Amino acid sequence: MARPTARVLILLELLQSGGIRTVAELAGRLDVDERTVRRYVGHLIDLDVPVESVRGRYGGYRLAPGYRMPPLMLSDDEALAVLLGLVAGRRAGLATATGTASETAAAKIRRVLPERLGHRLDAVLDSIAFTAPAGEPAAPESAVLLPLADAVRHHRPVSIRYTDAGGRPSRRTLHPYGLVAHSGRWYVTGADPAIGEDRMFRLDRIASARTQPGSFEPPAGIDPAQRVLTGLATAPYRHEVTLRVQGSVEQIRTRLPAGIALVEEPASAADVDADPRHWARVELRAERLDWLPGVLASLDLPFVIERPDELRDLVAALAERLTHSARRRPPA
Repeated sequence: MARPTARVLILLELLQSGGIRTVAELAGRLDVDERTVRRYVGHLIDLDVPVESVRGRYGGYRLAPGYRMPPLMLSDDEALAVLLGLVAGRRAGLATATGTASETAAAKIRRVLPERLGHRLDAVLDSIAFTAPAGEPAAPESAVLLPLADAVRHHRPVSIRYTDAGGRPSRRTLHPYGLVAHSGRWYVTGADPAIGEDRMFRLDRIASARTQPGSFEPPAGIDPAQRVLTGLATAPYRHEVTLRVQGSVEQIRTRLPAGIALVEEPASAADVDADPRHWARVELRAERLDWLPGVLASLDLPFVIERPDELRDLVAALAERLTHSARRRPPA
């Protein structure tokens, strides 16, 4: 009786995903009994695949550390997911800036795919259009990203050489809490022990990062993504805007996301539903105000401008232009 080769290959894929897989889990995934799983493991060992048996209550099977399977075997869905991830990451600025790693990785995957599948994936990639994030994506260097990620994971201080927006270089020691990718840029947030304050740095402005001896204990319940969004929304800009908007936080967030504005929640969602006159307070900072009247109009919610007066004039001018356009008749 021939060996069920397909199930043996699926077993190898499951083990390659990492960690320890129990016999019961593997049996369920392969739709066989546990005795058959052990027989399939024997087939892999016969093929010189280093499968290790782990004893104990949470034991099972795993691949030996460092094992890399020579052939690349991907299903149609897996190949599409990998290539789309590489292309989308490059377009969104979520790849590293070192060389053309994402292009060469995609090319290697494309070369080992069957011709039939390769042509189908080429058709998909040729027909997709990606919208660009706000501004030009700024990819970090691998020599910066990897040490920072290691320092975050092991709670170790890191020394960085940083150049701010004004071109002033400096050397800092940082206790990093986390890495955040937002709108085509990478950020690291953490504590600066020299000044005793939390800071946020763009990775594309960091020239080097070196892990330092020692360790630190990050605050409980830290949320690096929220800290980055709050930092962007409260960064110093030319104009400080304060509004009152009649609506829920969810309605306001459709046009003014967390990275742009701070929305104060004065009541629960139930209170908002019970009182349609409920007003939320919105604060934001901007270098220019000319984009705000259109955004406020698109909210389709009543609002009051508390400051600045210049924004009132811009909103009134937009309303006048729209009224004038609405009353115009097409030319004969």
